[in-house]
Amino acid sequence: MGIYEYEVETIRGEKQTLAPYKGDVMLIVNTATKCGFAPQFKGLQQLHEKYAERGLAVLGFPSGQFMNQELEDNREIAEVCELNHGVSFPLFAKIDVNGASAHPLFKHLANEAPGLLGTKQIKWNFTKFLVDRNGRVVKRYAPADTPEKIEADIEKLL
Repeated sequence: MGIYEYEVETIRGEKQTLAPYKGDVMLIVNTATKCGFAPQFKGLQQLHEKYAERGLAVLGFPSGQFMNQELEDNREIAEVCELNHGVSFPLFAKIDVNGASAHPLFKHLANEAPGLLGTKQIKWNFTKFLVDRNGRVVKRYAPADTPEKIEADIEKLL
């Protein structure tokens, strides 16, 4: 299945596929509002503001799989992201990114861009996947890789 066919649910509860992002460069991130990496929301928002008109879609997928560092309620997650971090890029409903209940999109991302030593597991919150305009997963970035650090890679694809 191609990346655009995966069904996702927006943070507001609407079901859709990733088809609206066909032709865009996507930066897909598993997020957590209570994580030590949460300050990266600001950098992700800056990338969104700087490059959205050129075809970058920053997509946030909250997950509480790493030490329960995400709120339970999607509405609360959206509020915290908007109020505390100024997030206006698309957020999706809270999901699992690892294990038997992992969302199929993240299984696909992990298979297409394995991590260190070929691992398919998502290591932690704020793992990032860069997807080109043709839907190919180009690269995985570690949680500690800041949005600013990967900006040059994004620019090359735009």
